Amino acid sequence: MRYSHRLRLPLKYFNIFIAVLTFVLFIWLTPVVAQALTKAPVILDGQEIFKISDSGHYSAQERTNLINSQLKYAIKTSEFIQVKIEERNQLPTILLNGRYLLTVTEQDTVPGSTVDEQARIWGQEIEEALQQARLERTKTYLQHTTFVAVAILLITAGFTWLLGWINHHFFRVASQRLTTPNNEIPNSELLKVLELFFKLVLASMRIALWISTILYITNLFPFTRQWSYQISNILITSFTSPILTLGKNPYSLTELIILIGLLFGLVIFAGTLTNFLRSRILSFTGINRGAQEAIVILFKYGLIFIGTLVLLQIWGLDISSLTILASALSVGIGFGLQDIAKNFGSGLVLVFERPIQVGDFVEVGEYTGTVERIGGRSTEIRTLDHVSIIVPNSRFLEKEVINWSHRNPISRLHLPVSVAYSSDPKVVQAALLEAASKHPNVLEVPSPLVLFKELGNNSLNFELLVWTAEPNKQFLLKSDLYYNIYESLQQRQIEIPFPQLDLHLRSGTLEFTPEMQLALIQMFERLSNHQQRIDPIKPSQSNS
Repeated sequence: MRYSHRLRLPLKYFNIFIAVLTFVLFIWLTPVVAQALTKAPVILDGQEIFKISDSGHYSAQERTNLINSQLKYAIKTSEFIQVKIEERNQLPTILLNGRYLLTVTEQDTVPGSTVDEQARIWGQEIEEALQQARLERTKTYLQHTTFVAVAILLITAGFTWLLGWINHHFFRVASQRLTTPNNEIPNSELLKVLELFFKLVLASMRIALWISTILYITNLFPFTRQWSYQISNILITSFTSPILTLGKNPYSLTELIILIGLLFGLVIFAGTLTNFLRSRILSFTGINRGAQEAIVILFKYGLIFIGTLVLLQIWGLDISSLTILASALSVGIGFGLQDIAKNFGSGLVLVFERPIQVGDFVEVGEYTGTVERIGGRSTEIRTLDHVSIIVPNSRFLEKEVINWSHRNPISRLHLPVSVAYSSDPKVVQAALLEAASKHPNVLEVPSPLVLFKELGNNSLNFELLVWTAEPNKQFLLKSDLYYNIYESLQQRQIEIPFPQLDLHLRSGTLEFTPEMQLALIQMFERLSNHQQRIDPIKPSQSNS
């Protein structure tokens, strides 16, 4: 697995921008559960100054709309900002440049303060907000803020590249540690989960970084601060408002994301723990490889199942409320997930009945190789060419499977040999037994055996039977034995015959039917006429 370290700014950050824009639009369009607001905020340039409540026949939103329009008008004018408080109808009233702005009521006050104290505080906050708004519209402020925004964008781009480098570095270190006991082939299943986890973390961190940067930059300028305020409110409301109710408990998007993260972490923890169990504990127990793999699979899926139930209970989710989800899942299995369910069930049968185990040398259809992994859905077979074949688990139960290593790996190999009829069968038998005894992988017990199969059409047919404890090396063993057999036969001058075909010719008279005689006479007549037409031309050619 290779990662490119070259910094491609245009394409990389264009993709990041599209991802951020898509995320924001998704959140913006996500339906949010409406909440009854008792107060509405007074906003100036996207910054909340304070909140007011309903008053008489006017709602809080209607009051804030009037106040916001007055504040925007005061910023555009060149009048000197003057905020006064007068008492009208026994209530303090805030005036902006002599015009009515707000009447403070009892509903507007915070606990522990009077309407007069609240009016003075709000009057001071309004005046300060207007002064700040005019300052932020000056040329000097805009130039300085633009410089800061560009610097922040460059720093964010640098951090984005740095996050990618850190992600690659940590993933490479983790993949080097998560290896099999012989430190040759990494645990591919765990590496895939780990790689997906690192990619999700990297994408989440980059998206969060760019969203924070965009919100911060838009918050610097008074003209775009309103966008920042709206997006922030949408994000906060969308992530904190309940969007799903299971049983009696409502859940927000943030809670669901945390739950999904915990479940994902549980899968990674289960994979890491099972890998530790396989490489650090089971490898020292002396149990065969197939039994170790069966224990690991049962431990992993059991840990994930029990851990999921515990997490859901701790999260406050009633397990009985998942009956609807289970019913929907059963319908999905009945229609579209039949093969997946069948393969998963077959995987459980393979684990419990163990007709094949990890390390067995098997033949499945046209594939021959060693079982490397038995998963929940499929089994990986490594062929003699070191090619990984992924076979669905159901295939091992639906069709015949030849397992050379099942229970007893000792297997017998058949090697047919043909010699000429002039050969002595006893000498041939001795030659074949001598060839078998020379090979170290041929077992002495049971001893090799030579069978005189038949008297063939043009050869004497024998068969050498040998036993081996390494069926995965049977093809190399057969090749070596045939080399030895050929050498042994040559030493004893025993001929290996070629295929022969005998042809016998008989002499006698050939009889023709009347029809055939007539056809031959006509053919000879046509040939003679053709020859007569050609002969007159020959003298003219010779005279010339």
